[in-house]
Order: sequence, then structure tokens, then C-alpha cells
Amino acid sequence: MKQMLALALVMIALALPSQAAADCFVTYKAKKQPPLELHFGVISMSGSCPDRGTAASETAARIASGGWTLLNVVALSSTPPSSAERANAGSFYLRY
Repeated sequence: MKQMLALALVMIALALPSQAAADCFVTYKAKKQPPLELHFGVISMSGSCPDRGTAASETAARIASGGWTLLNVVALSSTPPSSAERANAGSFYLRY
């Protein structure tokens, strides 16, 4: 009985990270001025990916808190960004 309980707990623990993978990752470009500053960033939205317009609206609202203006949404993806995208985003990876 203890083995079945332990097996069930392990299965639940393994299933939890897959729930996080269901999030939507939005890669975007933004600007701030004066002087002109540009950045590439990644944000996470819970749940499945919305349409591009909804993603742009939510992204713009989030980054506005830092004084940034959204230039464009580059991509929407339900898979986590690659290590190269994370490196390119730098401090703007999941910042907002």
C-alpha cells in the first residue's frame, strides 16, 4: 500500500511541471525614450496562448509599468524559450 501511495505521489509530482508548460510565452520588442533605448523581452501568460492582439495588449500594459512602449510581438509559443532566446532577453526574461 505504501508503494502505491509513493508511486501516486511521484506521478503527481511529475505531472505538475507539465502544467507550467501550458503557459504562453510572448517574445516582444520594446522602446523607451529619450534617449532611445530598445530591448527584447519574454513574458509569460498563464493558460493557452491568446490571439496576437490580446497578447500585444497585455504585454503593452505590463511593460508600461517600467516606462516601456511595445513595438511589436515577435512570437507566441506554448513551449519555453530556448536558451538563446533567454540569453537575448537577458534581464527582460520574465521581468514583467
